[in-house]
Amino acid sequence: MRYTLLLHYPEMTAEETGEEGWAEGMRAFDEYAKALDAAGVLQSAEVLQQSVATTTLRPADGTLRVQDGPYADTKEQLGGTFVIDVPDLDAAIEWAKRAPSAGWGPIEIRPTATRFVDGEWTPFA
Repeated sequence: MRYTLLLHYPEMTAEETGEEGWAEGMRAFDEYAKALDAAGVLQSAEVLQQSVATTTLRPADGTLRVQDGPYADTKEQLGGTFVIDVPDLDAAIEWAKRAPSAGWGPIEIRPTATRFVDGEWTPFA
């Protein structure tokens, strides 16, 4: 099964965490990604820019309205994703528990329904 781990946590800057804290966070995520990769389950990983860089398209009155900034009005933002391919949900949960951000905010584990591969949408069962 293919799952996306959506990591939500409070946004922090290097100034807020301090140089040492920032380096520790980067080290923790590097180790986590390398552990997923070494286990052969990592499909992709991305760290997102801060939510202030977000642009949201929102349907309004039959048109799409472009809005600067995040859609969610919360302190926790989507900070990054890891796409993994593991045998089942239990395995995905175990990997999610190991994410460095597990102590900072929720991790949403969502199974893949379809994906675009080799020019076409392919159901993922």
